[in-house]
Formats: sequence, structure tokens, C-alpha cells
Amino acid sequence: MDNKNVNSYKDLIVWQKSMELVVEVYKITNQFPKEELYGLTSQMRRCVISIPSNIAEGRRKGSRKDFLKFLFISYGSGAELETQIEISKRLGYCMDSVSIKSEGLLNEVMRILNTMIKNLKTP
Repeated sequence: MDNKNVNSYKDLIVWQKSMELVVEVYKITNQFPKEELYGLTSQMRRCVISIPSNIAEGRRKGSRKDFLKFLFISYGSGAELETQIEISKRLGYCMDSVSIKSEGLLNEVMRILNTMIKNLKTP
């Protein structure tokens, strides 16, 4: 990769923010009805975990092409999570006041991922 200041995926702000997002989503889904444990709770947790996991895997692969591919996967997981947060709000499982922090983090992660993808697509 081109960034000489980044020694590890853990140094990436996007990875750090997405790890914060994981914690927030777990807090939110802990409040969901127990009957959602294998439904929306499980789906949201898998999506949110996918974001930093794919950033880490792509970064460790070593090539620009692989990193870009895994950033796209993270971006897709973020879009899924956006939808699932909206579903949880519409079902009344999550109030706007509770989801504000997670939605803010998710928006920030998505913006950073979008910028990184654009920069890596440019030769």
C-alpha cells in the first residue's frame, strides 16, 4: 500500500471507528426482544463484525487489488447494517435516541470507506 505511516490495519482510523461501531451495535441489540436472537440481532451483529474484519483481512493480504476488494465488502456490510438499523427502528426495537451514536459512527465509517475506495481505484 502507499501509506507509509500505516504499519497495521489497527492504525487505520476506519478500522478503529468500525470497532467502536461493533460495541455500539452489540449494546443496541442486547435490548432487542429475545425472539430476535436468531433473527435481526444475529444479522446485525454479523454485519457489523464484517466491517472491521474485512478491513483487517484486506490490509493483511498485501496487494492494492485485494485491499480494494475487501473494502468493497466492508462497504456492502455497512449498507446492510444501515438497512437493519432502520428495520429495528420501524419495528420499535430501537429508538432514535438510542441509535444516534451507532448511526453517526456508521456514517463516518461509510464516508471513510468511500474515500479509501475512490483513492485505491485511482492508479
